[in-house]
Amino acid sequence: MAPNDPKQSGGFFSSIASSLSNFGTAMSRSVNGLLGYEGLEVINPEGGNEDAEEEAKRGRWRQEDRDSYWKMMQKYIGSDVTSMVTLPVLIFEPMSMLQKMAELMEYSHLLDLADECEDPYMRLVYAASFFISVYYAYQRTWKPFNPILGETYELVNHGGLTFISEQVSHHPPISAGHAESEHFTYDITSKVKTKFLGNSIEIYPLGRTRVTLKRDGVVLDLVPPLTKVSNLIFGRTWIDSPGEMVLTNMTTGDKVVLYFQPCGWFGAGRYEVDGYVYNSAEEPKVLMTGKWNESMSYQPCDLEGEPRPGTELKEVWRVAEAPKNDKYQFTHFAHKINSFDTAPKKLLASDSRLRPDRYALEKGDLSKAGHEKSSLEERQRAEKRNREAKGQQFVPKWFDQTSEIHPTPWGDLEVYQYNGKYTEHRSAVDSSDSIEEIHFGSIEFNPWQYDSAAAE
Repeated sequence: MAPNDPKQSGGFFSSIASSLSNFGTAMSRSVNGLLGYEGLEVINPEGGNEDAEEEAKRGRWRQEDRDSYWKMMQKYIGSDVTSMVTLPVLIFEPMSMLQKMAELMEYSHLLDLADECEDPYMRLVYAASFFISVYYAYQRTWKPFNPILGETYELVNHGGLTFISEQVSHHPPISAGHAESEHFTYDITSKVKTKFLGNSIEIYPLGRTRVTLKRDGVVLDLVPPLTKVSNLIFGRTWIDSPGEMVLTNMTTGDKVVLYFQPCGWFGAGRYEVDGYVYNSAEEPKVLMTGKWNESMSYQPCDLEGEPRPGTELKEVWRVAEAPKNDKYQFTHFAHKINSFDTAPKKLLASDSRLRPDRYALEKGDLSKAGHEKSSLEERQRAEKRNREAKGQQFVPKWFDQTSEIHPTPWGDLEVYQYNGKYTEHRSAVDSSDSIEEIHFGSIEFNPWQYDSAAAE
């Protein structure tokens, strides 16, 4: 009988790992039952041996900040705090959520390989490895800035890839993104729902992610697991994404089911990912295993999910070397995301790179960053009041809202579709004879687009 769950397969996934996982889950529940007690410290889930004093030096909160913030946040326990709470700038990284979406394109060459691949199961191995690679960027515990309505981010000069994202809704917060290369198109509508649990928060990815491979027109659909951020206020903050990730070939019915092991006590099972590529009859064809912060490997398997004789485990993806002791744990690619080296000619004034709060934080000026963040948020509220007083409605520039409502395991999603106007805009700019150089420091951040959009 074919294994339907990688946790239930014999041989390759040992019962020891399963036992450790179950033990870790039980212990995690015990710890979570204590959350809310001031001064609670949780053992480093990475299994390190740093003492409490060393951990305190690495923290971002002074004890008085933790205590006062905890008192303020208690009233939100059990609530969705996606857009309810004004957070202090000291917990942010100098990057917006739109840039974070672009950062997921670092290993987009795996989608190129998927498009070039003739084997339908290896095609899914490459594509699934791409979607695993994005989790390396998710392990940073700093929070990206919430995009301002109308904010955008553009990425060029990355392996022939062009990427555009836009904040298309503020309440609820929804971001849309489109990437394209000669091998694939990538489209995402992202709407985050949260549940605040006290010293932790669960993040539910209400989103629709579709990849179309251009050679054969194959369409891939992703359903990711939820993410949990633990020790938000007390203890060392860490992130885990326990559960299943399902990637389905909507053209053929083949799919990948990968199971993210929950982090157990002393970090047992953390980062581990195991699963299979199945054909449309739900028979396992290829096993996949690895760690989402290191690498993924694959091996052909039989109908019982066991490795085929004469085959070997082969690596398909490995994380690139990262800078040492980086303040925000940025990768080299994350730094490129913030750089104007990846910006196109005549950058849109609504681009995240130009946000004054983001730029001030990048330069280490927390006071200015906090002031600029508050100023942008107040301007956004004023724009909303002005827009409503005039009876106008915000209309995104680069994406159109469709009538489609996409169901997800955590709720329904309003789907936004790329309208192609950015491709026309970029083509016109790139083909122009103008060689005028504009100093990016002279461009004022301007996402306030609703007036011009309403007039068009």
